[in-house]
Amino acid sequence: MNVCPYAEKCGACDYMGMPYEEQLAKKKQFIQELFPKTKTEDVRGMEKPYQYRHKVYATFGKDRKGNIRAGIYEEESHHLIYPRDCLIQHPTANAILKDMCTLAGKMKLEVYNEDRRTGVLRHAYIRISHATGEVMLVIVIGSREFPGSKRFVSEIRKMHPEISTVILNRNDRKTSMILGDWEKVLYGSGTITDEISGVSFRISSRSFYQVNPVQTEKLYRTALELAEIKESDIVLDACCGIGTISLLAAKQAGKVTGFEVVNTAVKDAVFNAKANQIRNAHFVCADEKTYLKECRETYDVIIMDPPRAGMSKEFLNSVNSSRIVYVSCNPVTQKRDTEILKKKGYRIRRVIPFDMFPFTKHCENIVLLQKQNP
Repeated sequence: MNVCPYAEKCGACDYMGMPYEEQLAKKKQFIQELFPKTKTEDVRGMEKPYQYRHKVYATFGKDRKGNIRAGIYEEESHHLIYPRDCLIQHPTANAILKDMCTLAGKMKLEVYNEDRRTGVLRHAYIRISHATGEVMLVIVIGSREFPGSKRFVSEIRKMHPEISTVILNRNDRKTSMILGDWEKVLYGSGTITDEISGVSFRISSRSFYQVNPVQTEKLYRTALELAEIKESDIVLDACCGIGTISLLAAKQAGKVTGFEVVNTAVKDAVFNAKANQIRNAHFVCADEKTYLKECRETYDVIIMDPPRAGMSKEFLNSVNSSRIVYVSCNPVTQKRDTEILKKKGYRIRRVIPFDMFPFTKHCENIVLLQKQNP
């Protein structure tokens, strides 16, 4: 078993050093305690639970010797630590971060200081396509300009030709958020492409897309199996993001509608439908609180994959389909939401946890609900 020497300070990997089977058992127990009246199935784990993160954030700082390093904040503090070769991050991301630091040192670039609001380099955000290996690199600066940006992009691409697009983002606010509002494409298209079960997806810098592609394919496949979608079914994909579940469901359904509050994600979803020549899926930008009240469609199946905050009461109280598949990255809010649905006559049929984040306490969970009196 590999053990990270920075685990105690970092705090990201709560279960680092714990045997993997024990991790899965603890996660199953957690889900079972949330849903005590339904038998929780075994957690669907990974064969190789290391280096699974294809989405990586880092913050630039300086070590005691004054060298530029890419690190993360120590647990419950604003103190940077600098792990080498993070065990859960994709090795390509680890290598790019190291070379960015070396290059920044050679170019005498200054790291951004939040208190003094001086310097240039603030964060790096890297996303790697599982299907193609292409890399999106987002360089976040805290200054108005990035001196030597052309040289920096040229040099880092020589070191890593797999970087297919580079985006410059500006964030000069005092915030824990990584990305600012302004960005500019310095190289490439500004997007990369990944694939799930034969369907390709365009991913932009602000797109929601799962960090663990190996488990994502299994997660979505299971969710669609539980949905038991027929050719005549009309399906709603709530909080659809860039259309991942929607377009996979469209292979089985008569019609799929996906809605999402983030307009750029909806644009990506529309593009993805056209790129895959899927004509029975369409997407709208809408608020979940009002969507079901205002739409005129009746849905046979509803699939939900919301942010950690869960679904709104307004949406849940307007639901009226025979089957609901609820995918959640926060089983606590999922539990809260299912209590509302049970009052509307829904019954939990299956609970299936997925380990999307090995060595952490986090667990993805799928709940299948059916209307008792459709």
